[in-house]
Amino acid sequence: MRVVLASLTTVSEVPRRSETLAVVTDLLWAHARPEDGLEHVKPRPTDHGIDLYLFVRAADDLPAIAQMRPLLDRARHAIAAQGYSLAAD
Repeated sequence: MRVVLASLTTVSEVPRRSETLAVVTDLLWAHARPEDGLEHVKPRPTDHGIDLYLFVRAADDLPAIAQMRPLLDRARHAIAAQGYSLAAD
């Protein structure tokens, strides 16, 4: 099991709601596929957005990161609708 950190930054004036962390987590699960190897998501609010700790079924860090890229790309538009953007790699 590996942990991949994906940082989301706030891009709009959407008010922060307590349920936003759960919504973003649900959006990731809605876009996840078995081949992604996602096991668990732990969101943490930050001053500038949200850090997502993605627990991934992978043998090493590089494969874990590679597995998460397609998932994050699939969820990108849904996350943007919540007022967040993926931080640059």
